[in-house]
Amino acid sequence: MTQPDPVEFASLLCSRLCHDLLSPVGAMTNGLELLADETDPEMRERCLELLGQSAKASADKLKFFRLAFGAAGGFGDKVEMAEPRAAIEALAGDAKRIELRWALDVDTLPKPAVKAMLNLAHIALESLVRGGTLDIGAERNNGASEIVVRATGPKIAFDDTIGQALQGDLAPADLSGRTAPAWMIGMMAENMGGSVQYHRSEDSLLLGAVIPEGEGMIG
Repeated sequence: MTQPDPVEFASLLCSRLCHDLLSPVGAMTNGLELLADETDPEMRERCLELLGQSAKASADKLKFFRLAFGAAGGFGDKVEMAEPRAAIEALAGDAKRIELRWALDVDTLPKPAVKAMLNLAHIALESLVRGGTLDIGAERNNGASEIVVRATGPKIAFDDTIGQALQGDLAPADLSGRTAPAWMIGMMAENMGGSVQYHRSEDSLLLGAVIPEGEGMIG
């Protein structure tokens, strides 16, 4: 893949993070303003409840993005599956109306494979605008991690430019905050000698990645 300007690409990722955090953080700000003016005990309790929900959603997203884009997961090369699983389950719980099903044949995954799983799961979750089922599987074959994510629901909302970014068919100049994470995963897989695929139908979205073990992050 032709690589974009590193500073511009970092800006796009930051824009995506800010976009996703804006809603829960804004809800906390609004809740605090209401709480400051509210004197009714019942309404104050309701405000505190909403503040708690917004704070949890913000924390869940930060933990997720720290794993998906950052250097979280300890200092080793492998990450215990409990960590990305908890991050995805929290995000799915915040999304509501999502049934999450797992098929994991591994206890740990290399960090690049974890990043692929998290980002593909995030794409799939966003496609389930009316709820549905999210299946996530992972196994290791012949020195490579194989990740499969499938979203199934009554309506699949998927921007084809995200698929193009996953497969390296989107020019760097056309990247946006929405497509930058997909492009990052596609580039990582390519640099490591792996691949990313997707298939979309009316009621499902199938995403897959093969990530060989080794070095291949941005840089």
